[in-house]
Amino acid sequence: MQAACNSGNPEKRQQKLKELKAKEADIKQQIEALEHELGSSDSASAVRGKMVVVTEMKEQPFIHYVEVQGAVSGDQDVIVSAQAMGSVTSVLVKTGDKIIRGQLMATIDDRIIRQSMESVQVQYNLAKTIYDRQKNLWDQQIGSEIQFLNAKTQKESLEKQLAALQDQLDLTRIKSPIDGTVDQVNVKAGQTVSPGIPVFRVVNLEELKVKAEVAESHINTVKQGNQVTLIFPDMNKEIQTRLDYSGKAINTLNRSFNVEVHLKKSDGVFYPNQVVVVKIADYHNNSAFVIPVSAVQKTGDGEFVFISEPAGNKTYTARHKKIITGRSYNGKVEVLSGITNGDLIITFGNQNLVEGDLINF
Repeated sequence: MQAACNSGNPEKRQQKLKELKAKEADIKQQIEALEHELGSSDSASAVRGKMVVVTEMKEQPFIHYVEVQGAVSGDQDVIVSAQAMGSVTSVLVKTGDKIIRGQLMATIDDRIIRQSMESVQVQYNLAKTIYDRQKNLWDQQIGSEIQFLNAKTQKESLEKQLAALQDQLDLTRIKSPIDGTVDQVNVKAGQTVSPGIPVFRVVNLEELKVKAEVAESHINTVKQGNQVTLIFPDMNKEIQTRLDYSGKAINTLNRSFNVEVHLKKSDGVFYPNQVVVVKIADYHNNSAFVIPVSAVQKTGDGEFVFISEPAGNKTYTARHKKIITGRSYNGKVEVLSGITNGDLIITFGNQNLVEGDLINF
């Protein structure tokens, strides 16, 4: 039985081989046809020239920007700390509350101070009574001047003690130094606070500005009044405005200077520490030739671009033209000389060109 199976296998394999050879011949014919077709196409391309993209030159505005990251800040953005050490007895505001300057925000345990004030107040009441009587007597020229002066001194001394204790009592009252909104509450009743530790943060959202730092190298071109574009990435919002302040003091740590732009109510609603991209226009040319940076090539003799020139019979050739470039920004460069109105600059497909190549566009 096994022998019978084996004896049938060679015939099947022969048949399979014939089928594969037939397919191979067909595939070869298809390959030859495609190669011939592609060869004809390449020949036509060679006649037509290399494919490029050209741009006709026309004068247009060119603006160079200094781009830095800034943040929204408040002219009145205050961290409020306790002025005395002690345990907080009450917190009278919460995040988001509108408050006014001098409004009580929290209290600190003042029992010891009050007890001292009560004791001194009793002494003061007695001293004042004695003083009043001594003064009446002294006004009538009765009694000695020493008794009157001692009574006066005692009364005034206790007055000063009461005033000092009142000042200490005031220190146990945490109050807002500005009008604004409570942005942070970092304390709860029962917690111990001390001077210098942040307890509240109060922000006046009515007066906000954008602050940024610009590198020292731009200090002669970035000036108050320059055009500014503020970009708020998280809000998908842009604002066109002017630079309100440009500092002249250089930060020795990072060699930069501060710039500021004030935000108006009409600009929208913003929040302290919000990230802002600040684009400051430090150079403006109203009539410039502008081309992509990629269109410019360099040699030992300087910079050049390829332009398209008619070669007759509706054909065009690439010719290089020397230029002098100025500033560049965002992939574009300003051409200071070497280009005239109407020049057809090759802006794409220029990398593999040589002088005199046939081109097509």
